[in-house]
Amino acid sequence: MPPTLPDFSSSVRLKYVKRGYQYLVNNFLTFLLVPAMATLAIHIVRLGPDDILALWRSLEFDAVQMLFFALVMVFLGTVYFMSRPRPVFLVDYACFKPPVTCRVPFSTFMEHSNLLEHFDKKSVGFQMRILERSGLGEDTCLPPALHYLPPKPNMEDARAEAQLVIFSSLDDLFKKTGIRPKDVDILVVNCSLFSPTPSLSAMIINKYKMRSNVRSFNLSGMGCSAGLISVDLARDMLQVHPNSYAVVVSTEIISPNWYAGNERSMLLPNCLFRMGGAAILLSNRRRERSRAKYRLLHVVRTHKGAEDRAYKCVYEEEDKAGKVGISLSKDLMVIAGEALKSNITTIGPLVLPASEQLLFVFSLIGRKIFNPNLRPYIPDFKQAFEHFCIHAGGRAVIDELEKNLQLSAQHVEASRMTLHRFGNTSSSSLWYELSYIESKGRMKKGDRVWQIAFGSGFKCNSAVWKCNRSIKVPVDGPWSDCIQKYPVYIPEVVKL
Repeated sequence: MPPTLPDFSSSVRLKYVKRGYQYLVNNFLTFLLVPAMATLAIHIVRLGPDDILALWRSLEFDAVQMLFFALVMVFLGTVYFMSRPRPVFLVDYACFKPPVTCRVPFSTFMEHSNLLEHFDKKSVGFQMRILERSGLGEDTCLPPALHYLPPKPNMEDARAEAQLVIFSSLDDLFKKTGIRPKDVDILVVNCSLFSPTPSLSAMIINKYKMRSNVRSFNLSGMGCSAGLISVDLARDMLQVHPNSYAVVVSTEIISPNWYAGNERSMLLPNCLFRMGGAAILLSNRRRERSRAKYRLLHVVRTHKGAEDRAYKCVYEEEDKAGKVGISLSKDLMVIAGEALKSNITTIGPLVLPASEQLLFVFSLIGRKIFNPNLRPYIPDFKQAFEHFCIHAGGRAVIDELEKNLQLSAQHVEASRMTLHRFGNTSSSSLWYELSYIESKGRMKKGDRVWQIAFGSGFKCNSAVWKCNRSIKVPVDGPWSDCIQKYPVYIPEVVKL
């Protein structure tokens, strides 16, 4: 009997073959240049002093040519340095940590739901099933106004929550960075559902007595991805205002947005959204380069609002009884997937190594020319990023991105644990996730972070950061008293 060929798949680990391919393609230019430079160096070494002097004289540049060449080089250098964007640094940030008095364990939430007359039995049972599968833990918090029976939040309650969350975050930020409120040149605040007059940005300026020429912006109605929109706006402002500080405040005020009806699509936010907020200090000052935590590399924004189905998948409206709530469509995950696909198509060429881009191109050509039914190649974004901050909008969102981007459990750990500890804090959730990574001591100099957020409209926004220095484990912050117990096991269903 002739000898059988060895099983290639078992005798050679394919992952090492892929690593070899990645190393070869990503360093292709190096492999070409090194032999060429070595050959040139050997040739020069073999030349004698007389040969080198004769070669130099053969060039015969006169003074006019040298002067012209120097002027051209100076001009090109000036154009390059004037046209390149100013670097934007994230100096530091602070996340709001709710007081323990605002804690809402499952038992309290369900007891209140049973006692409230505006919920029928089916709605109570539906909320219980959502909580059981939500991925939230027992330590998430709701604002004081929603602890009353029945909750009747008013404008005063909403302002009180806004002041508690925003002022606490800003106080921590100013303390950590050492800058004064009067040093702030640009202020951007985003809060989707609570938009009072005067605005929240005006409330901050009044509280901290900021300068009269501070450039302030107040974004509303832009959903859970508004935090990265605010970062993008601050970045654009820093491009035209040199030597400046920009403060971004991201939050969602829960008090006035409790839904007191029985439409199932509107009951989901009651179960998932919790208190939270963050304040971020950005700067383009050169002196902040050494102490800044991160440098902003890219912001990519995708808006699917031109499609009616995407526009209405997260929609504030009245139910049949006239009660206002946020309706979440059953197509939400499908639409989010389409928005993510558009977003990564744009961000991929900016961040992926050449090996992944080449495989993607080969896959695209194969599908277009040979077989349209070929499975599309999903780029390995783990080659581009060390850390992922996926908006903690819900368990389904994290599960879907973990599957589609082929991430490991550790890559989505920060998102899952943030959802468990703090719930869906809307646009600020990305900063709780980044704080989790830092609190675990995993953030090293040169590490790249991909923040991904989804929001109403429908939008998918991404930001890419590069760690500027190895970050020590913080002694304070939202995770300081509980990081030692994380990660925790989160079952598929928590029986209540």
